[in-house]
Amino acid sequence: GVDLQVCTSKNPTCCTKKMEERYQTAAKQDIQQVLQTSSATLKFLISRHAAAFQETFEMLIRLAENYTSTLFCNAYRNMAAEAAVHVREFFTDVGLFLFGTDISTEEFVNRFFDTLFPVVYNHVINPGSTDISLEYAECLRVARRDIRPFGNVPIKAIGQMGRALLPSRTFLQALNLGIEVINTTDHLHFSKDCSRALLRMQYCPHCQGLTLSKPCMGYCLNVIRGCLADVAEVDLHWRRYIQSLEELSRAMSGAYDMEHMLLNFHSLVNDALVQAQSNGPELSEQVNKICGPPVRKPKESPGCSFDQNKDNQGLKMFSRDNEETLANRRKEFISHLRLYRAFYGGLADQLCGNELAAADGLPCWNGEDVVTSYTHRVVGSGIKAQSANPEVKVKGTDPVISQIIDKLKHVIQV
Repeated sequence: GVDLQVCTSKNPTCCTKKMEERYQTAAKQDIQQVLQTSSATLKFLISRHAAAFQETFEMLIRLAENYTSTLFCNAYRNMAAEAAVHVREFFTDVGLFLFGTDISTEEFVNRFFDTLFPVVYNHVINPGSTDISLEYAECLRVARRDIRPFGNVPIKAIGQMGRALLPSRTFLQALNLGIEVINTTDHLHFSKDCSRALLRMQYCPHCQGLTLSKPCMGYCLNVIRGCLADVAEVDLHWRRYIQSLEELSRAMSGAYDMEHMLLNFHSLVNDALVQAQSNGPELSEQVNKICGPPVRKPKESPGCSFDQNKDNQGLKMFSRDNEETLANRRKEFISHLRLYRAFYGGLADQLCGNELAAADGLPCWNGEDVVTSYTHRVVGSGIKAQSANPEVKVKGTDPVISQIIDKLKHVIQV
């Protein structure tokens, strides 16, 4: 093995260049494995809760839709079937918004009340033996914001929806970003210099027949801190990210409680309908001014097609359990997550302490030989500290890590 690149030694060696190359690959795979193992519980914690919150939100939306459709079935049966279409569209929009689609709450709340107005006009304000024509319905839809048949209810609904949905949407986005951060740091690209240092630390002793010796703690810290210098830069932003999540979670109650707002949406709709009913004659006059007298076509409105019993069994149980669960689940999740605040700052120490280095006081490998203790200086974490690292040369920041830090900064601001 005269042509070895890294595992050179004064003593005879049992490695060839081919073996050294294989060891090089193994050293990189080992460190990836150790990284992924160390973050596995954290990643599972976040992804499990992200899935659970998403599922709970979906259930809430279904429940709120049921409540609203039930209102029409019980109190406004003659227009229930027509209204059900608009109710379904509205709650589809709520879901799209919550799970990150680029639509505004104002837009879809207004759209709901716009499309509801022709139905209410036809059945409540100016009911006739025949239905209004499609063109006339379109005129009503466009005129709704000027006529204001539902009083202040739509404006109130826009305010409540925005306040209550945005924190939950941000919470979910933040959790998904947390998973992305861990996936990024789990699959690091190691520099050539780091790869050689890992090889020297983990497998060069094998070339001298020292298969049981482990690296000295200080030596291991220098190598791993050098290799993870970029990752240590995530530390500060990760701490802030967890703190922001904690603050957001605490604030998601009262006026910002999505559960309360969604499950009471039907009573807002009821207020809107009562308002329209009580101002019927005035509204008819205003409509006549803008759209002319109603143009009618033969009637075809079926009764109530909504099957209340089908979904309500599962949802009733859910709504009872759920009163306390959303807030409690968030609390429990945050208290677990807080244990990982210093995850990125202490990563090198964790890897060397748990897996890689020899225990204190035992003979250990220092990169050249088995010794009683490591004599070089041990550097701190992060890029700046690496200029004095005797084992690894670190050049500049990895652009992939810079990008994930930017995403963290952005979500913290949001």
